[in-house]
Amino acid sequence: MTLKSRVVQYAREAGFDEVRITSAEPFSEHSEVTKQRVRKGYMDGMPWYTEERVGIASDPESLLAGARSFIAVAMSYLPREDDEEYSVGIRGRVARYAHSPDYHLVMKERLRTLADELCGFAGRAVKTRIFVDDSPLLERAVAERAGLGWFGKNTNILTATYGSWVFLGFVLTDLYLDPDEPLKKSCGECIRCIPACPTGAIVTPYAIDARRCISYLTIECRGPIPLELRPLVGDWVFGCDICQEVCPVNESASPSETASGRSGTTLVELIPLLSMTQDEFSVYFKNSPIKRAKLVGLQRNVCVALGNIRDRKAVPALVRALLESEYALVRSHSAWALGRMGGSDVQASLLGAITIEGDEEVRKEIQDALDAIDLTSLLSGI
Repeated sequence: MTLKSRVVQYAREAGFDEVRITSAEPFSEHSEVTKQRVRKGYMDGMPWYTEERVGIASDPESLLAGARSFIAVAMSYLPREDDEEYSVGIRGRVARYAHSPDYHLVMKERLRTLADELCGFAGRAVKTRIFVDDSPLLERAVAERAGLGWFGKNTNILTATYGSWVFLGFVLTDLYLDPDEPLKKSCGECIRCIPACPTGAIVTPYAIDARRCISYLTIECRGPIPLELRPLVGDWVFGCDICQEVCPVNESASPSETASGRSGTTLVELIPLLSMTQDEFSVYFKNSPIKRAKLVGLQRNVCVALGNIRDRKAVPALVRALLESEYALVRSHSAWALGRMGGSDVQASLLGAITIEGDEEVRKEIQDALDAIDLTSLLSGI
């Protein structure tokens, strides 16, 4: 067996569904495009995403001295069957990947095992560095050049077999491996994902304004979700799969053997999340990607989802959050959700809350909610 074939075989045996190789040449074209998007403000809200970071991320030599090759892998998280369990509670949606164990932990463990084996394959000391979505690297540029997949117009990498339902990981090494060719595929004329995005985050093909993306708003955004975007978030409480769900490539995506034992459900009960304590959150989501949103962010998202679902069975839980949550962010979004519910009971609760609320921003949200109820009452009487 050649050195490359041994590496590829071992990577597949380690649990990766796709394995490709590419060179460690700079990604100059992708670097400039990404810097332009930073300048346009598309990455605002992520202060760590700077032009300087992009420059480093596009130059493999700056990431590992003597870098020569990338081993690029993909691991599908699409289960064989969805498991949408029956529940009597009010439910919201989370991105499909969030029901798998934290991919950072799973992928890194497998990639470290692969990296450790390279020395034995090569018969010498080998330098390596591992990347799984939390270090400076233009990962999708590497995946495209390696031939793992092609860029979708929603900016996801689309693999020929598994669609975009994949986690990406990389080993950068000073070991030379024969590179693979990029795939000669594209989205063609298809633009299904662009009008499907509720918030209009896909501003042009292959470009996303992260500030409008539901995944950013429910995960990375640490402050209030902008008022004009809250109704558009719908019932998503962690991430979003809409642009993937409408993609025709994903309609025929094959499930992975490695994902077959995982739950495919994308629904969660919302009321228990709204009353969850920090200790409960830390235990329940210990090995889940959802912990990235933090308790305050998740409960903020739950309030928005409940405000959009408008099931009045949620009113008592929202009132408790408004009166008792230690987080001003949760109190303010619960006030917004209650304003969407309306009714004399809600109005009375809001009036009581505004007299004891000490945070100016929360008081404003409560007043806006009261104004919304008054306006609804006025219009209903016309």
